[in-house]
Amino acid sequence: MISAADVKRHKWWGWGLDDVTFRFDNKPLFAPLVKEKVGLDLDAITPRPEPQLSDYEVPASVLSSEDAAALTAIVGSENVRTDDEYRVVHSFGRSVTDLFRARIGDFRRIVDAVVYPASDEEVQSILRLVVERDLVVIPFGGGSSISGSVTPDVDEKRAIITLNLGRMRRVLDIDDTAGLARVQAGVYGPDLEEQLQERGWTMGHFPDSFAYSTLGGWAATRSSGMQSDKYGDIEGIVRGLRLVQADGVIDTKPIPGRDSGSSVHEMVLGSEGRLGVITECTVRVHRVAPVREVIAYMFPDWESGVRGMHAIARSEVHPVFTRLSDGPETRFSLAMVKEPESRKSKAMAKVQEGLFAYLRSKGWDTREEMCISYVCFEGTKQHVEREKSAVKRIVKSVGGITLGAGPGKIYDQKKFDTPYLRDFLLGMNVYGDVSDTGTTWSRLNEMHSSVYDAFYRKLDEMGLRGFMFCHMSHSYHQGACLYFTFAVPYESDERMLEEYTALKHAIQQEFMHHLGTVSHHHAVGTEHQPWIAEDITEGGVRMLKDLYAAQDPGGNFNPGKIVTP
Repeated sequence: MISAADVKRHKWWGWGLDDVTFRFDNKPLFAPLVKEKVGLDLDAITPRPEPQLSDYEVPASVLSSEDAAALTAIVGSENVRTDDEYRVVHSFGRSVTDLFRARIGDFRRIVDAVVYPASDEEVQSILRLVVERDLVVIPFGGGSSISGSVTPDVDEKRAIITLNLGRMRRVLDIDDTAGLARVQAGVYGPDLEEQLQERGWTMGHFPDSFAYSTLGGWAATRSSGMQSDKYGDIEGIVRGLRLVQADGVIDTKPIPGRDSGSSVHEMVLGSEGRLGVITECTVRVHRVAPVREVIAYMFPDWESGVRGMHAIARSEVHPVFTRLSDGPETRFSLAMVKEPESRKSKAMAKVQEGLFAYLRSKGWDTREEMCISYVCFEGTKQHVEREKSAVKRIVKSVGGITLGAGPGKIYDQKKFDTPYLRDFLLGMNVYGDVSDTGTTWSRLNEMHSSVYDAFYRKLDEMGLRGFMFCHMSHSYHQGACLYFTFAVPYESDERMLEEYTALKHAIQQEFMHHLGTVSHHHAVGTEHQPWIAEDITEGGVRMLKDLYAAQDPGGNFNPGKIVTP
């Protein structure tokens, strides 16, 4: 049986591992782009030193010795952690607000203990203790939340424990006939896929946070992975689940259809720990495809690219994913390419130069307007070739070209590295963040342009410089996800969060103006809560408040997330 010490965790001040960092010195186009867009000369800036926890005062735990002893009796002394580093790591998600507060040592309120149960019975015993002694419990998942979903309320006076299910990480059973796997909720993405693929299966769920997020966290926040076009969002993947509460257990059946009144299953998905703790999920799994290819395409502009993505969604083709970067994101992507060193990479760079020169001769703007796209295909060789041919025809019909598998392989290999860039930027006094929404095909272009206008208008009002880019992904019959990324330098730690919040609010409010969602797949938490009534109406908010109050009258389970009392 593994212990708390065996469960991986983020470094306390940033994303992932201490020895993985972003470098720009081997990317010749990166520093010039940063200087052009936000006015910073990276070569002339001395990065902020890496934070040291010993430089800050971490407040003592307020968990009583009696409560600590009771928790120890449930899970064992090695699985109740009250040391500073564990408590700080588990007091913050990975939002800009969380990371900035951690970096400057804003530890006004951190969790008082981190508890690692190993079974449903231990989880229930902990929850009973929480209710009986009026504590607060926050399920942690992998701590990758960027919406405040795992961050404690700074005004909370009761003792707060964080529940880490990292010891509960096994694939318990696979039903080969039904294509279902029963899995413990504390498993991290890589460990889950390793266990499944050892038996020839995959769940196909690969969010950006894949390396540091868990199955339970995905279900509790309605996650969506990069390959949702084929495999579905998490609500389509999770067919059954187990929710442990202080006074019972809710099991939903993994059956194809339900007519059992209002869906309890759907109530639990996305509930962010407000109803209890998800300890187990029965998920849809697929045989690992014999062939997988990611092909890159280029379009002369955003509008033609969107027409291509829409045509693919309406066709008989069923890709694993379709992704379209707009002009600014395409330029950013090209700026992230490393300096060619090998003979092969140098030859490829020459080919690219020639291609771009040819496109310019045909009237393309290869600096600001052209848009790169990636489409992933899986299946037998014959199936993949047939679908590639169909997509190639669609792309050509809207004025695009096929680049091939080379750029697609690079994208597929680097897709989980982006979070490390945000740590680098914060070290340079630049905050970088994302906002995503879902919208219909009919509103997609309008939403895209309006969000840009709102962002740059707010920058002008505040006298700031910044850079925004966007991609379209997660295609559905009726629409798609728009995923905006923005970066803005700041001069003052005292004003940073105020400036960031104003820009974030301008973007989010534009989503509401154009009938989008508060978020496509990054949960509500506290950071998206200001717009929840505009999204689901006041009646919807009242329904959620009544549900949470009935299930958790003491406000012990992750209080204040999604809606406030």
